[in-house]
Amino acid sequence: MIQLLVLGDARMAQALVDYLATLGIPCELTQSELGVSVWLADERRLAQAQQEVKRFLSEPNHPRYMEASWQSGHADARIDYSKGMTDPVTDFLHQAGPLTLVVIIACLAIYALDAIGLPIFDELAFHPTLAQFTDWQAWRYVTPAFIHFSVLHLVFNLLWWWYLGGQIEQRLGSGKLFILLIVGAALPNIAEFFASGPRFGGLSGVVYALLGYSWLRTRLQPDCGLAMPPALMGFMLVWLVLGFLDMLGTPTANMAHLAGLLVGLAQGWLDRHHRPA
Repeated sequence: MIQLLVLGDARMAQALVDYLATLGIPCELTQSELGVSVWLADERRLAQAQQEVKRFLSEPNHPRYMEASWQSGHADARIDYSKGMTDPVTDFLHQAGPLTLVVIIACLAIYALDAIGLPIFDELAFHPTLAQFTDWQAWRYVTPAFIHFSVLHLVFNLLWWWYLGGQIEQRLGSGKLFILLIVGAALPNIAEFFASGPRFGGLSGVVYALLGYSWLRTRLQPDCGLAMPPALMGFMLVWLVLGFLDMLGTPTANMAHLAGLLVGLAQGWLDRHHRPA
């Protein structure tokens, strides 16, 4: 066997081995005080393995490696996967870009201000009437996305925003995420206004835009750098249908969800020939 590299993080080493296995490059792991070694079992695949290792070192957090591990579900009983692991806060920050974090902080701050009784909703809510659509308060097309009405509502949306938005920002840039944020907030908010009036809020329309975008890009362009397990898309589509059937037990901005999904699919189609930088 030939040693390809040594890593300090056992889980990253396992993810690399799982990914190499999908390419037909068999590898094994061994552990020592220096870290976890990745060994090539088939010397005939050395050139390809070295090329993949070089790619891995240039982008170790690419979704392709974690997705290979999810699909494999393999773990080596001889390896201590706790060694070299980052703490949850560091990992959370590492998987998100600046815009992703700014939106998370903004949503948390707005929820806190509303909780202590400041009239933040009135300043950020959608236009009260059609007559005010053309006034100077243009921010009201977007800012309802930052308003949340419960801790569960807030946490659910922010986790999806972090997972999907972080991927898009890391792989395709802050500019692309900003476009999806603005369009994925404004158009779904307009759709929800016509469906239910001005008293709504939440980032879920944007989340559905990110979901539709990530799903279609990965189908049309598998090497775009995004990962969207089909089960996650299926779960969110079921959630969308349950909302329209009024089976979730809570008021839901269904038109915002549907419009957001359509926005994401449309942007994914427009970007189908674009290559990540």
